[in-house]
Amino acid sequence: MMLAFVSLYDTSPVFHCIPLMTNSRVRLTLSAIFRKFIFPKVFIMVLNVNGVTHDVAVEPDDALLFVLRDKLDLTGAKYGCGEGACGACTVLINGAATRSCITPASSVAGKEITTIEGLEKNGELHAVQEAFLETDVFQCAYCASGMIMSTFALLKNTPSPSEDAIVKVMNGNICRCGTYPYIMKAIKLASQS
Repeated sequence: MMLAFVSLYDTSPVFHCIPLMTNSRVRLTLSAIFRKFIFPKVFIMVLNVNGVTHDVAVEPDDALLFVLRDKLDLTGAKYGCGEGACGACTVLINGAATRSCITPASSVAGKEITTIEGLEKNGELHAVQEAFLETDVFQCAYCASGMIMSTFALLKNTPSPSEDAIVKVMNGNICRCGTYPYIMKAIKLASQS
């Protein structure tokens, strides 16, 4: 069997040895495998995070959470479940609470992304952050950023929510320490300010 060097990308200086076979479908299949698994495509996209524009190199299916944490060093949003069920990764996309662990970064290009780091202005914490601190809500605080971001989105849309409305919105946020009564108290305090 003879070998031939086949370029996977026209612009790539990297060449690989792929067996030269008479069946071109096999060569195309091998090239596709190399492109998908060995050299995935990377795109440069513009993300507007906390009012700052960033050019970020990402793969099309990279989760927003990992782009924020690994590429932009914004580590407030946490990885909890990877399924969008626990709320630890919550950020705001155009003002709506969104689970960043299941949101492809490519889907939010050009949209306004707000993380927990973007709530404070001029060194002053937002009223929601102050309420959570004043109420002494958290024990381990792993869920803190997700709880605060969900509360921020709730109070932006409903400034004086009922207890049932609070429970309904916060239902997707899990506190493993079980401080739910204090979370409820903090949300009510934040709604008064």
